[in-house]
Amino acid sequence: MAMTISPNSLNLFSLKQPSCFAKLKPKPLVNLTKNFNSDAVGMCCLRIREALNPAIVENVEYPDHLRVRILSESLPCIQNWSGKIVVVKYGGAAMKSAELKASVVRDLVLLSCFGLRPIVVHGGGPEINALLDRLNIPVHLHDGLRVTDAKTMEVVSMVLVGKVNKDIVSRINCAYPGGSAVGLSGIDSRLLTARPSPNAAQLGFVGEVARVNPAILITLLNRGHIPVIASVAADESGQAYNINADTVAGEVAVALGAERLILMTDVAGILEDKEEAGSLVKKMDVKGVKKMMEEGKVGGGMIPKVECCVRAVCEGVKTASIIDGRLQHSLLHEIISFHGVGSGTTITC
Repeated sequence: MAMTISPNSLNLFSLKQPSCFAKLKPKPLVNLTKNFNSDAVGMCCLRIREALNPAIVENVEYPDHLRVRILSESLPCIQNWSGKIVVVKYGGAAMKSAELKASVVRDLVLLSCFGLRPIVVHGGGPEINALLDRLNIPVHLHDGLRVTDAKTMEVVSMVLVGKVNKDIVSRINCAYPGGSAVGLSGIDSRLLTARPSPNAAQLGFVGEVARVNPAILITLLNRGHIPVIASVAADESGQAYNINADTVAGEVAVALGAERLILMTDVAGILEDKEEAGSLVKKMDVKGVKKMMEEGKVGGGMIPKVECCVRAVCEGVKTASIIDGRLQHSLLHEIISFHGVGSGTTITC
């Protein structure tokens, strides 16, 4: 029997896990793009049984039979995604409230427990703006990108690498005692090599991704960790650059051959009419996206998001989605979707 799952209906149980979760070690990753196998399905089913343990369910409003039914009918989706890499760009509205932060962390941990291999790439615009304001450093944007002089670059590194990254890592670790998150920037292990933006004269120390070295990410994924990446990288000489987090997420997804790229933003997705919230385009191909851009229906901060989605799917990522980070559990709703299209806009090649 088919069933529609909403974000609210998936807020079913606390993710406090028993000590036996510490014994669940992911199978070493041999082929990052290979579909799930019987061992992965078995692990998935084991973790579902652990989730149904009454001893770890707290403050639940739903009767047991409803919880069981929802998890049971979600199994085909979970099996389909088990063992696959999903790159999530986390930022914007989803970082502004305690409720939304908790929602994102719960979604990431639950997906990881179900056998997915999430990688988080984060921005931190509101946090950066707040510190710049306290330091009386003006904020300027050019084509949706932050203009970054030397003083601003110092603040960006402090906030993204030193504060936001460690806050996300800490939240995931507290919610996931059976595993762990590991915080990185693009500088660590030469994960990302930056180059100046073509508009460096206007943007300052804003960079692009010249290369991705995914070796450290593969190692972390194979050991069951959730990598959390701050979008700061250095060029060959060691000069640090601020790189748009959407762009970093797209390049990481391409380098790893990820199954899916998901960008969490402050709008419902791509709108046919920017002034009409109800004109959400649920699914479109690259040709349709480019047509909308030519017609001026995509602008401002949405431009780099759409561009990185287009590049990702053209370079082998199966689908790229732009979803509304203002909604609780929007990430979970996007993944556990029976038709492959969740609550935002999904772009295919």
